[in-house]
Amino acid sequence: MRLPGIGGPPGRRRPWLAGLLALAVTGLGHVYLRRWARALGWFAATFAAVLVLVPPEVVEAINTGGPVGDPLSALPPVFVVLASAVDAYLLARRHNDALERERHAVGAAAGGDDVARSGDAADGEAPSCPNCGKELDADLDFCPWCTTELPRAGPNGPDPDGADR
Repeated sequence: MRLPGIGGPPGRRRPWLAGLLALAVTGLGHVYLRRWARALGWFAATFAAVLVLVPPEVVEAINTGGPVGDPLSALPPVFVVLASAVDAYLLARRHNDALERERHAVGAAAGGDDVARSGDAADGEAPSCPNCGKELDADLDFCPWCTTELPRAGPNGPDPDGADR
């Protein structure tokens, strides 16, 4: 679920960080990935696992620091937290794979470059950012939405020998 106006550029994410954050606090890995509803869902699932599957005396013993009679009865929330971490890790990997496929497709459409030139607009379309896909102003050398630096020709057109002066 993507909410308008919330979140940043859809750049690469670190899967290991998403998994580690999800282990630290259930749902935090999904917040890092800007998957707000999924983060809330995993947090609610962990809370529900504690509420429904763990006996009250075990919860009280854990809260007070006393001895737990049956430690295995406290495992269901641990499994939910582990599943959340695996889910966050896999989501980050899937996000990075999709981003890479998109960049290759844009690069192939732009004539084989890895990154499309933002000044190249096909059939009268406004140029768009190769990173976030939002519409660009032709006078800027960067995307005002995600601050990606854009490859552009100089003010007098492309340099014939390809060297920067």
